[in-house]
Amino acid sequence: MAISTPFIRRPIATSLLMAGILMIGAVAYPLLPVAPLPQVDFPTIQVNTQFPGGGPETMASSVTAPLERQFAQIPGVTQMTSSSTLGNSSITVQFDLNRNIDGAAQDIQTAINAAGGQLPKTLPSPPTYRKVNPADAPILGLAVHSDSLPITVVDDYAENVLVQHISQIPGVAQVSISGQQKPSVRIQVDPEELASIGLGLEDVRAALTTVTTDSPKGSIDGATRTFTINANDQLLSAEPWNDVIVAYKKGAPVRVRDIGQAIEGPENTKQSAWANGKRAINLMVLKQPGANVVDTVDRIKAALPQLQAAIPPAVKVDILSDRTTTIRASIGDVQFTLGLTIALVVMVIFVFLRNFWATMIPSVTVPLALVGTFAIMYLFGYSLDNLSLMGLSIAVGFVVDDAIVVLENITRHMEMGKERMAAALEGAREISSTVLTMTISLVVVFVPIMFMQGMVGRLFREFAVTVGVSVLISGAVSLSITPMLCSRLLKPTHAHGRVFDWSERVFDGARNAYVASLRWVLNFQGTVLIGSLVVLLSMGLLYQAVAKGFIPRQGTGVINGNTRAREGTTFTDMIRQQQQIAEAVGKNENVEAVMSTAGQGVGGTFGDNIGRLIVRLKDPCGPFLRNRIHSLNR
Repeated sequence: MAISTPFIRRPIATSLLMAGILMIGAVAYPLLPVAPLPQVDFPTIQVNTQFPGGGPETMASSVTAPLERQFAQIPGVTQMTSSSTLGNSSITVQFDLNRNIDGAAQDIQTAINAAGGQLPKTLPSPPTYRKVNPADAPILGLAVHSDSLPITVVDDYAENVLVQHISQIPGVAQVSISGQQKPSVRIQVDPEELASIGLGLEDVRAALTTVTTDSPKGSIDGATRTFTINANDQLLSAEPWNDVIVAYKKGAPVRVRDIGQAIEGPENTKQSAWANGKRAINLMVLKQPGANVVDTVDRIKAALPQLQAAIPPAVKVDILSDRTTTIRASIGDVQFTLGLTIALVVMVIFVFLRNFWATMIPSVTVPLALVGTFAIMYLFGYSLDNLSLMGLSIAVGFVVDDAIVVLENITRHMEMGKERMAAALEGAREISSTVLTMTISLVVVFVPIMFMQGMVGRLFREFAVTVGVSVLISGAVSLSITPMLCSRLLKPTHAHGRVFDWSERVFDGARNAYVASLRWVLNFQGTVLIGSLVVLLSMGLLYQAVAKGFIPRQGTGVINGNTRAREGTTFTDMIRQQQQIAEAVGKNENVEAVMSTAGQGVGGTFGDNIGRLIVRLKDPCGPFLRNRIHSLNR
């Protein structure tokens, strides 16, 4: 019994199988995440160490170098970069792609402990590490600013309201803060007054550290009831600090107001951020691995009105960068291409077969193969991205081949005078081995791509699996549903119209032209062989001349830039230079928004002489793609 025989004789079961494939794929399609490229996680860990007052040379020799020596002994390390600035050391360790990130984190912690004896004893806290993914760019950039409130107040609402709630939105992995300005109280001491009293700065520091504490006060036990003493000794504003006693001299207390003053200000004065020239707190949102970028951004935008209502009206929240703008346009364009490809394939089938049912039967293979592939993509954790959708677009031309071969052989038996059922059984039996060979040979072509290693393998594995699965499903459909439909729907044609006769003459003319060209080639075999060699050599020369790259360049509409001034530049001068750069960039007619920071760079690095720019361009998609985005949003 042939493979197709049970499906032909049981049309109801075969139809239910077709419906099941469509239903599973339709359910899986909305669950697939949307991304520009396949998700590739780099096992990367960043180690940061704070040492206030340490110069770049001191940080490099006493902090960065001991840690790097220990990290270099960890197996699987492929790259290690470091940055040593004033009071900060940042080391980024990248591991082999096959290395488990959790195991790498444990090795990093062990190396930090081993280097502890070589680090300065006066470090305020031991080095800290966190897992990062260099391939993940922020999906959304928010600027929090106010024209009337101090920047410390704006930072308080940004950190305690906006960041807390946005971080809880599904799909959000982290919300990083640029230009952080936590409110604090700073003590300004007059050295001359301090020297005249006979005190040192260390005396003042030791006294101040024990002042503001929230410690338990105990309780009072009565005859019948117990009372808990509740008192908060923390000083939360500047004025009470002026009355704090730091020492006693000659029987009289020495207060803060006697040696200086307490003022309210930011905790870190070496960070600043701006948005379109205005002082702001910039929030950069990162997504979780495998999360749907578009859905995550839509959830954040939907929550912003409620978050805006939870903070004072004077604090404004603006969206300055949205990475999904180009992602929506790119995915929409590929989806349009996929739909156009399906329509063109069906049209070509109709032009050559010139029969409605003969066109519809192989055309059923296309949606079944593509929709069934969605279910496998969901099972493997793949996403709807440019590479997977490109694979589906290419597969459209492959998936109809098997069905057309089966259809033509069954049609041939019907033209021999056989009934539909007999023609379907005999035709499918004859061609089943051929279809299996065609399907397997086509899938085998993509097998080497599935086993490629490194970054290229990680990116194109999803493409290869998508094409291979769609071809396998199309082969199964061609041996089951296609012959069943032929046995029920295909009708023998006894008479043809004028259009059919005209097209037949056109095809006969094309065949005769091909026969004539083939005879010419056989008569001049030497000339054809020399021409083939010339073409082959030309291909080699052109291959050397054609530009090469990893993947095609993709415009995101956002430009990221880093700035670095010469060593020794004061933070005040760095602010001046950073503002000049941001102002010059903002004057460009193609720039819509500019986010700028000074004192903080990429990856959470800090320094008086470093900065960062995030520039959003105007209308990066163009009118055509912008209309596509609007249609997708609807």
